[in-house]
Amino acid sequence: MSLALWLSRRPVLPVLAVVALLALPLSGDDGGAGPADAASALVVGYCVLRLLHERRRPLSRTAAVVLGLPVAGTALAAMGAVSPGAGFAGLGRYLQVFVLVPAAVVLLLRDRRDVRLLVWALIGLALWEGAVGVKQYVTATGASYQGEDIRAVGTFGAQDVMGMATVVSFGLICAVGVALGGGTAPTPSSASAPTPARERVIAGVCALALLLPLALSFSRGAWIATTLTLTVQLALSGPRRALKVGAVALAAGVVLVGGLGVGTAMLQERLGSITQVADAPDQSVTDRYTMWAAATGMWREHPLTGVGLKGFPEYRDGHASLALSSGSDTAGAGAGFRRQPLLSPHNMYLLVLGEQGLTGLLCLAGSWLALLVLGLRGLWATRTTRAAGGREYGVIGCGLLVWLLVDFMYADIGGPSTVLTAVALGLVAWWALVGGAEPVRSARPMTGAFPAVPVARGAGVL
Repeated sequence: MSLALWLSRRPVLPVLAVVALLALPLSGDDGGAGPADAASALVVGYCVLRLLHERRRPLSRTAAVVLGLPVAGTALAAMGAVSPGAGFAGLGRYLQVFVLVPAAVVLLLRDRRDVRLLVWALIGLALWEGAVGVKQYVTATGASYQGEDIRAVGTFGAQDVMGMATVVSFGLICAVGVALGGGTAPTPSSASAPTPARERVIAGVCALALLLPLALSFSRGAWIATTLTLTVQLALSGPRRALKVGAVALAAGVVLVGGLGVGTAMLQERLGSITQVADAPDQSVTDRYTMWAAATGMWREHPLTGVGLKGFPEYRDGHASLALSSGSDTAGAGAGFRRQPLLSPHNMYLLVLGEQGLTGLLCLAGSWLALLVLGLRGLWATRTTRAAGGREYGVIGCGLLVWLLVDFMYADIGGPSTVLTAVALGLVAWWALVGGAEPVRSARPMTGAFPAVPVARGAGVL
């Protein structure tokens, strides 16, 4: 790709920088915000400056309502926070992850070539983090798991054990989407790009390679969410292709487990524990059930507005039973032993319900549901135009949203990897509000800063 082409794509480069910064190892063991979070703020600021320079209405009414819906519930909960500082911090985090960064990504992705760059950036990040995670498992330098430092966590450290699993899952979903889709037809400006068939093969190889680090993450929630998401993606691609890909995945599983010996006793035990969460749960599952009950109790006392942003730790002990432990132990991956307090219920829906009440949950979940409906509608509209390219981004966008909706049953936002959730939501929103707003057309160079795809009915970026 020539330098002139890279310079012409300058709006998307800050978004790619956010993804690249997540590959850097974090200093310290606090597990807080990292360089990527600071870069995401710069992305939002850069987008605002471009809007002021262009002097145009950036989003349609539909896009503004869908992306801005979480603001109402979050702002109301911020006013009821335990302190002004907690309310401001919580409001900033929610707006960053669910409103500002996704909207900036939508505006900075001008066409499907930009989206293609972002998709492959996510795959590349997943391959890097996965490689680091596999090395941690092999050399016993990962996070502590059952007394051994073998848990693959990538560069995120022991304080964010879900970080690598999230990154690898996103990359796997993107790779599978490209492998299942029709590929982007080469254009004069991208003549050096791989052919669609070659790109699908490369993406398929990447998807198979990412299965190993996902398994070594020992994350049951990520396993469940990824399995369900890949099933949905295969169903969206058609029964014939679903059977072919399913056969390849089964063969790869046999090779990994049988031939390479990936199915260690710890891995098999972890996999089997998924079916034991009700009969014989371990302490982590017991803590999670207890915190779920505490969040539900907070909602019952404050059904409409909740206890306020960042209020779960303050009200937790008053609603939790004696079965709750004092915290979880973390160690390894370059960090010392630390007792990490339980500051959230590890369920996004219950966290929002407890802190923001029914109002906040309806606003946030309503935004996600609208994106899912619009994304599926756009995917259905492109079913007869697959040869034009672009359908794979619908499979990816819907897949990423399905993964988040499922994973949020076992996890919530927090840690350095959270900013990647915001970028993924931006990719989801781009497809739902722009890319899938009308049947796919051949990509062509655009002269404006923000208009990327001809959009009918005012459904996306103007």
